[in-house]
Amino acid sequence: MNGRERVLAALRRQPVDRPPTCNPTSVATLELMEHSGASFPHANRVPDLMARLAAAGHTELGFDTIMPVFSVIQESSALGCRIEWGEKDNWPTVRMREPIWQRPDDIRIPADLLTHPDTRCVLEAIKILKRDFGNEVAVIGKTMGPWTLSYHCFGLEDFLLLTADDPGQAMLCLDRLKEVTVAFGLAQIEAGADALTLPDHATGDLVSGQYYKRFLLDLHTEFRERLPAPIILHICGRTLDRMDYIAQTGVAAFHFDSRNDPFESVKVVKDRLSLAGSVNNPVTLLSKGPAEVRREVWRNLDAGVRLIGPECAVPLQTPIENLKEIPRAVAAWRRDPGAVAARG
Repeated sequence: MNGRERVLAALRRQPVDRPPTCNPTSVATLELMEHSGASFPHANRVPDLMARLAAAGHTELGFDTIMPVFSVIQESSALGCRIEWGEKDNWPTVRMREPIWQRPDDIRIPADLLTHPDTRCVLEAIKILKRDFGNEVAVIGKTMGPWTLSYHCFGLEDFLLLTADDPGQAMLCLDRLKEVTVAFGLAQIEAGADALTLPDHATGDLVSGQYYKRFLLDLHTEFRERLPAPIILHICGRTLDRMDYIAQTGVAAFHFDSRNDPFESVKVVKDRLSLAGSVNNPVTLLSKGPAEVRREVWRNLDAGVRLIGPECAVPLQTPIENLKEIPRAVAAWRRDPGAVAARG
């Protein structure tokens, strides 16, 4: 199987020749910027630089996927949020303390949402990658969910307060902003994306599993129905308390955080979706070495995680050798019970 076939089969929970290595968020690092000749901040805004840096995740690291959207701010920029684009060694961010809207009636989706330079950049980068890599590697797009967009446009604290003080108004915000998620997702599929990462940061650090059920379960089910490509839902943090609900949405995969035990996570979702992840970023990939990376990869594989990669966008200072170890460890893994028992 080639990379694209392997990834799409794993997303459908079909047999594969080996588990795919998957990057649903970002493996951009300072070293990869040097290797590719494409660096932040320009690689977030210039299509050929975005494509070149993204391609290094396959050509330099050996992943079965290419994912060109390194940040979480492209749509928010197009909506009018104030963006700090940063420098080579830091991420672009939304100034969430300077919200652009106060209430649902303020929401205006601009006519140039898909032609704005920062969304058009993504669409053009996907076209370049599809042209250059064809059907050999899975090209994954990214469209932000309405919960994350609400943080960006209304401010994190203000939106969370709204969910408690006036849940109906909060639901109205989500309902209106979901059209951004759908429109940008459809445009990326048309540009050539084989699958979509859908980050929606209702993380366990901020909201409960019941909040997920109340505000997002139906919306995420709707995205699965309206976006004709496999969806990889991404939520950071502790999410075991909402994985059962996530499995009910029908999304193809859930990209989960290393703060969730992989064995417990597989037990919760059963065979209702594929799990993707969840090699730890801030300790294992950033601070340890290939041997520790290999052990963590094998633990996820032993648990039954179908697509292996970092838990989230990796720190920019992550050593490239640690990222290269992920596909090496997958290739060296043995599925038989004796090998699993020997690893404990």
